Amino acid sequence: MTPAPNRSFLFAPGDHPRRSEKVLTIGADAAILDLEDAVANSAKVAARDAVVATLQRPRACRGYVRVNAFETPFCFGDIQAVIGPRLDGLLLPKLESAAQLIGVDWMVAALERAQGLPERGIDIIPIIETARGHDELRNLMQATAGLGGRVRRMAFGAGDYTLDLGIAWSLEESELATIRADMVMASRSAGLEAPLDTVWIELRETEAFTRNCARSAALGFQGRMCIHPDQIPIANAAYAPTEVEVARARTIAAAFAEAEARGLASIQVDGRFVDYPIVERALRLLRLHESITAHGAELR
Repeated sequence: MTPAPNRSFLFAPGDHPRRSEKVLTIGADAAILDLEDAVANSAKVAARDAVVATLQRPRACRGYVRVNAFETPFCFGDIQAVIGPRLDGLLLPKLESAAQLIGVDWMVAALERAQGLPERGIDIIPIIETARGHDELRNLMQATAGLGGRVRRMAFGAGDYTLDLGIAWSLEESELATIRADMVMASRSAGLEAPLDTVWIELRETEAFTRNCARSAALGFQGRMCIHPDQIPIANAAYAPTEVEVARARTIAAAFAEAEARGLASIQVDGRFVDYPIVERALRLLRLHESITAHGAELR
């Protein structure tokens, strides 16, 4: 089966059934039903049942739940409540140590066994959003190797990150360049997929968001966490190849295959030098295009 694309993950408050149901069919690659920041402390426990009920609804995308952070009194109860056959994965906010990640993996594995679910079928997306989490990136990435594929990708959360470090969160986000580069590098070093980028809170700044998504994709992120339906088409376009890029990649792949059959490993295609790294980039782009195309009917 062709892996599903990860261009857009759309949040909805877990205690708001109408809005939660809407995100399941609005065009995002995945929906995130939120039990953390979007839900008041007084409503968090009751919101679990609402999230479980929403996960049973018909949907055109994958379904994730953001639980509360490991060190809160809500995390264990959240995980215990939402693990089930209709859950694709968890987002684990404010991850700060390998021990936290290993602990959550143990909880999920135990609940999978208890319910007869496929082993490690539910993935975990840790969100890096504190100074300590950033500082522990290398150890966190090393820990993922022992989790049998439970963690496939990480995500970056700029709201709590800038709050924790006392950084002014600007429209152009140049102050976030270091952690973005570190997350892409650490993910690749650990053999994970490319990471997911942070939410964008300036809802009226559509042009700036479009520019930001383009920069993010160029830096190596594969998708975006979103907080408004209008952000979905922008993210889906930014983290997908254009028709021109797909056509060029096909031309490169075909020309190189022909040349390689003749014993050549470096050629020119339309004035561009092409060798193994260039053709692998083209093939990677074509695989992403295939993934988007294969899941297009589900994602609309």
